[in-house]
Amino acid sequence: MADSTITIDDIEGELFKIDRIRDVLVRRESELRYMMDDIQLCKEITRLKKELQKLVSVPDNDKSNEDRQKEEDLLQQIHKLVETRDFLVDDVEFERLREREEDKEMADFLQSKFPRNSKKKGQIPARRLTSRAQQTSSPFTKTGLSLLKECCGFTCSIM
Repeated sequence: MADSTITIDDIEGELFKIDRIRDVLVRRESELRYMMDDIQLCKEITRLKKELQKLVSVPDNDKSNEDRQKEEDLLQQIHKLVETRDFLVDDVEFERLREREEDKEMADFLQSKFPRNSKKKGQIPARRLTSRAQQTSSPFTKTGLSLLKECCGFTCSIM
């Protein structure tokens, strides 16, 4: 049966913690999806660049019209993929800012909902929930952004 010392506030607090954990997991899933998309884009761009490099290495005098057209098509495909990747980077940044705002709103809400807990424990619950969310989302975001920057900046030299 239920423990008679548990209050409704305790139950609500636990529900909020569970909800925050769910949010963290959803954020992590989103980050992993962005990372997968980025890796696929970088692989495809790298493949196209290698193909283009083979065509570019042929002297212009030896190229057929078909080779020139293939070069142009490859450049257009690479350009389109780079633009897609730019949108992906923008989406990651937008998500990061939105998550930061959600964390702030949740901390403010918890502070107003459970003021007695904050005063008792020196405001640890609200700060702890915010930092836990930031610790779980922010490093993943940094990892995702780092991967995005490294993949197409340093590793595969797309730019």
